[in-house]
Amino acid sequence: MPKSQLKIGALLSYVVLALNNLVGLLYTPFMLRMMGKSEYGLYSIAASIVAYLTILDLGFGNAIVRYTAKFRAEGKQEEQYRMFGMFFLLYCGIGVVALIIGGILYLNAGNIFDASMTATELERTKVILLLMVINLAITFPFSLFGSIITAYEQFVFQKVIAIIRIVLNYATMIVLLYMGYKAIAMVVVTTIFNILTLVSNFWYCKRYLNIKLIFGKIQIPFLKEICIYSLWIFMNAIMDRIYWSTGQFVLGAFAGTAAVAVFAVAIQLQHMYMSFSTAISGVFLPKVTAMTVQENNGTAISDLFIKTGRIQYGIMILILTGFFLFGKQFICLWAGAGYAEAYTIAMIIFVPFTVPLIQNIGLVILQARNQMKFRCILSLVVSVCSLGLQIPLSKYYGGVGCAIGIAAGLTVAQIIVMNIYYRVKQQINIVRFWIEIIKMSIIPALMTIVTYYILQNFTIDSLPELCIGILLYLIAYLPLFFALSMNAYERDLILKPIKKLLNRQ
Repeated sequence: MPKSQLKIGALLSYVVLALNNLVGLLYTPFMLRMMGKSEYGLYSIAASIVAYLTILDLGFGNAIVRYTAKFRAEGKQEEQYRMFGMFFLLYCGIGVVALIIGGILYLNAGNIFDASMTATELERTKVILLLMVINLAITFPFSLFGSIITAYEQFVFQKVIAIIRIVLNYATMIVLLYMGYKAIAMVVVTTIFNILTLVSNFWYCKRYLNIKLIFGKIQIPFLKEICIYSLWIFMNAIMDRIYWSTGQFVLGAFAGTAAVAVFAVAIQLQHMYMSFSTAISGVFLPKVTAMTVQENNGTAISDLFIKTGRIQYGIMILILTGFFLFGKQFICLWAGAGYAEAYTIAMIIFVPFTVPLIQNIGLVILQARNQMKFRCILSLVVSVCSLGLQIPLSKYYGGVGCAIGIAAGLTVAQIIVMNIYYRVKQQINIVRFWIEIIKMSIIPALMTIVTYYILQNFTIDSLPELCIGILLYLIAYLPLFFALSMNAYERDLILKPIKKLLNRQ
């Protein structure tokens, strides 16, 4: 694959990310006001339930990327096509299972939420749930082709389709909300654009990648190898669902739709925060897999871990410090004063979550090395313990209690234990990694302290004032961080494109 695909893919990942977050930031306050807390709470509860069904993927999507990259590196084309045929049939079966489980949830929704919902809310929740389940069942078989495109490192097509989908999806939703439609219409629109994306991926695979599906006798030893690999991805997916979807479900059962809506806003911000990190690491699995297949030494992997972590941290620390300083005013102006508690919930999650986000290339390394077992067992056990904390804490402290339970799990599993594991078992130079991160943190820490005390003398209660405050912070922060916190390689990442652009003019 030409390096341009990787570079342009990474660049387009951030275009997609910026567009998705920008449109989301502009669209969400409109949506919250048009729908109201109750309707948004219903949508969030149904979405959190269906999110659990996505784990029926069983980690196969990641396995497709990993084994396709492996077969391509080894020049085994027919093995790829046989694997694709096998996965398509497996996904068809998974889609049927999703429909069955979704039907059971639909029939029993009243037993779960009757204590916290009105009869009208319950009926609308059931309709939304049913539509989401149908969407998911269709998605499973055709998700194969999206994974193939990723494995073939055709990032440009993938990201362009994502950009088109974001624009059209949000534009359609705005029109429908303005016309008076609410959560059910949102789900219908999402389903339509999802199907169009799946069809586009299928067309691209057939037309440009010449992908074939060979259906034949399933090779049990190979399927067993894939299942062992996918098992740990599957367990990791369960952990993710417990962390990021259980809160809405628990609050929906104990605190009602209004509390769910506030917590859902914080989780939406968490997803935005996470996306700034995963946009980089998401394009590295094929490359890291090839490195492991070709038996590159551990130093190269360790250097990639540190290099990527520094780049991610440079982005994440700016967002984290900015949100700490301006986040509460932003949420009140953006979502409304009734969502102010979302700031506290988000900050409780953001701080410990930053560590795994700047180390998520480690997850890619483990996937490429097929060594996910320890991390997944650890994360699953700790996430279940975290859930055990979330239930009682949510009864007494609502969304803040859920956030505390999540933060405790992240601290134990992702910060303490995994850093020891990376150092001892994966031979990654974690000590050097943290020395680099600490050096990068000096300017952000000083800027945060100084700005915090300056802000105590001002009141920000309008959007122009908030924008001016953020702009002044960036004017002071960015030059200092660029000069004193970034190394020569990182500065070149910014300066080279600018120089090329200036030379063309």
